[in-house]
Amino acid sequence: MRLPRPRRVFAIALISYSVLCIFGGVFLTRLALHMPRKSITFNDQERVLDIAHDQGLHLYNTSLRTSDGVLLHAWEIDPALTNGNAVILFHGVGDNRSSMLGYAELFLKHGYSILLLDSRAHGESGGDLSTYGLLERNDIHQWFDWFQERGHFSCIYGLGESMGAAELLQSLQVEPRFCAVVAESPFSNFHEIAYDRVGQFFQVGPWMGRIVLRPMVESAFIYSRWKYGLNLSEVAPETAVATTNVPVLLIHGEKDGNIPIRHSLRIQAKNPKVKLWKVPNANHCGAIGADPQKFESVVIGWLKQHSKALN
Repeated sequence: MRLPRPRRVFAIALISYSVLCIFGGVFLTRLALHMPRKSITFNDQERVLDIAHDQGLHLYNTSLRTSDGVLLHAWEIDPALTNGNAVILFHGVGDNRSSMLGYAELFLKHGYSILLLDSRAHGESGGDLSTYGLLERNDIHQWFDWFQERGHFSCIYGLGESMGAAELLQSLQVEPRFCAVVAESPFSNFHEIAYDRVGQFFQVGPWMGRIVLRPMVESAFIYSRWKYGLNLSEVAPETAVATTNVPVLLIHGEKDGNIPIRHSLRIQAKNPKVKLWKVPNANHCGAIGADPQKFESVVIGWLKQHSKALN
């Protein structure tokens, strides 16, 4: 017996919605985990060589093989006059270590040794999947061990932006020896940033992903676990920060249209010791451009405030 027209329309709409959510979830997962790779260019190499030559710095190309067999690459830069401390820098999604050279110059000016990393599946580093902290947190732990053994620093700090900030915060669960960290424009957890991304695709707010297309987001999480064995629900900087004793400074532009400032507010709410600098008129990872002098004062001051011997 043929269904009445209203029921047929409803059934077709329901089936179409279900198909959209399933295939949309697969698309979102593949897009997120298989980021287009931005390689280190000849100009990038020339820039870092020029910085090292002009300032009399010591530059090394280095690499590390992770516990799961992925070969990661980095630049180590040491100042002519060192203060005995170091900073590890973490870039954003779809980028590479060259994007952090501006921060490197700032820290080198103050006598810090620098390690600029290509995250797995980024730049020259190996790996097929970017996992936003699930695997990267252990990579950071291994880099920390390598860097400390090489330099025997009094303190090692971390600074990351966007994805790199989120990965750095998550690493605090497995690497508690950072003297302090700075995280600019991190996301709070993978569900929240997924809601933002869906809303941004349709040029609306996160309510689109949180309510209307929530089954699409959930299907993406199910697919990533089935296809790749990755539980993206565990990607949660706010959870890592909640129990850490490492001093954390969050920096977030009040006009960030990529990762809204509510993410840093959520992270801060989990741990009252976390400091948050809200930067007026700054967009995504734009604090250093919005007020370079204050950025330098705040960040270098934060590191000096938390200078202590490594355990």
